[in-house]
Amino acid sequence: MKNTVLAKRYAKALFAVGQEDGAFVAYAEVLNQMAGLFTDLPEVKDALISPLYPEDVRLKVMESLVRALGAPQVMVNFGKLLMEKKRAIILPEIAGAYQAMVDQEHNLVRGTVVSVTELAPELNEKVKAALEKVTGKRVELTNRIDPAIIGGMVVRVGDLVLDGSIRSQLVELKESIKGRE
Repeated sequence: MKNTVLAKRYAKALFAVGQEDGAFVAYAEVLNQMAGLFTDLPEVKDALISPLYPEDVRLKVMESLVRALGAPQVMVNFGKLLMEKKRAIILPEIAGAYQAMVDQEHNLVRGTVVSVTELAPELNEKVKAALEKVTGKRVELTNRIDPAIIGGMVVRVGDLVLDGSIRSQLVELKESIKGRE
């Protein structure tokens, strides 16, 4: 919980700077790239947070990393700030909170459609259109395949979950039968 609050504070501060500069979208891209490197490459994470390395070396690693991404000076300074305050460990949470702010600014929500097989593009567009009507926002969907749902689909957009899977229907039927006994 504490990390989430801290991540939102850092994200909010960077977002305010990004709005002033008019570059908040560019900052999101850099922040997401940084977070991706942090989570996907254990050696990057280790180089940024391990107490085995001196603090000045970790600071130089962060600075080099951000500069290698072609980031503006604001992002270099932000990376340095995270290192100085020993907050590099929450970089992925900061990136997530920042992306949520960018999405909100663009009236966008992200969602996931889970199905047994790949959805046809026409069906995917129908689901997207229906969700846009329900949420009143633009919707960006990612598709995921999960054979465990047996059939149908499960759609998650923010707090909204629409479960039309056969698995959940079988569970409900089982509970209904148990209730009658």
